[in-house]
Amino acid sequence: MPKNRIRALRAVLAPLLALGLAACEEGQSQVPKGAPPPPQVTVARPVTKTVVERDEYVGRFVAVDAIEVRARVSGYLEAVHFRDGQTVKKGDLLFTIDRRPFETALSQARAGLGQAQANLAYAQSDLARAEGLTVGNVISRQTYDQRMQAKRVAEAAVAAQQAAVRQAELDLEFTELRAPVSGRIGDRRVSPGNLVMGGTSGTTTLLATIQSTDPIRFEFTLDESSYLRYLRLADRSPDLANDGGNVPVRLKLLDESEFMREGRMDFVDNAIDRSSGTIRGRAVFANPDGKLTPGMFGRIQVAAGPPAQALLLPDAAIGTEQVRKFVLVVDEDNVARAKYVTLGPLVEGLRVISSGLAASDRVIINGLMRARPGSKVAPQQSTASAPAGDRPAAN
Repeated sequence: MPKNRIRALRAVLAPLLALGLAACEEGQSQVPKGAPPPPQVTVARPVTKTVVERDEYVGRFVAVDAIEVRARVSGYLEAVHFRDGQTVKKGDLLFTIDRRPFETALSQARAGLGQAQANLAYAQSDLARAEGLTVGNVISRQTYDQRMQAKRVAEAAVAAQQAAVRQAELDLEFTELRAPVSGRIGDRRVSPGNLVMGGTSGTTTLLATIQSTDPIRFEFTLDESSYLRYLRLADRSPDLANDGGNVPVRLKLLDESEFMREGRMDFVDNAIDRSSGTIRGRAVFANPDGKLTPGMFGRIQVAAGPPAQALLLPDAAIGTEQVRKFVLVVDEDNVARAKYVTLGPLVEGLRVISSGLAASDRVIINGLMRARPGSKVAPQQSTASAPAGDRPAAN
């Protein structure tokens, strides 16, 4: 082949060959060269903190003193001296019953007392004259005994009239009904002008009710197993004995997110209810503003053990496998390993890990769904903290 034709052929094929090689290199760059990179996760060591494990119960408030205001004497109601629902103090005047019949009865009793005292004075002077005479010579023994008897009868009559005066004074005093305790009074049940039945029988008229508010009690029930656990705890730590021994407790209302109210246990019942297998407990709380109302529901936390060191993690780091809970820890080779754990209560937005975890473990707290046990991960170190919505508010 002539050289000039070979040169022309080379000039045509060279660009085509260069174009083919470029296309091959571009195709090869689009083919993966190896396995995908390990997923990125955030790891942190558990928070070590001294905590007190607490049990939680639901209960309701009850008043320390709940009083039914009833009349002790019968009569027409004359006046009401309070507004429905107001707070009253011990000794405040609440109701007034028409006093006139009782004032008349008191005057009659005092008149009867005066008459009895006059009879006694006459009997005493008559007996004194007899004592100055010789019995048997001037007066007979029978006359002397009669005068002695008349004096004793007169003394008894005076005592009876004195009792009648005291009763009349009490009846007159009972026409003014005063608050026996401080607290919040309900609405009046009877309007002025109505006849009120008094006395000690079951037909007495209910006029109003008073519920004391400060302090206030909180009653709840706990199951038998919890009660037994508290008894065992009392043997080891008497200061946490939950038998009415002034154990501190915390409480929150239904619309509150934190257990901010502090009180103390003051009573545990002496028998377990046979029908429910529960026993009644009671705590007392200060209520100076009166917002805690008898009958209101709440949740109470009772110490379930002495203070102890515990490991805490955010709930986002905890996975579920059927009924078991686990966390993923990263070893020295950055390989995720599963550890099955036992959970405790929630403390300041973090979950207590009762068992199954070490303080030195690096736990995946973010990216749990991207990691698989036995696979490599790309860990980024961080610190375990509660979610912003679960953190306690600053004081």
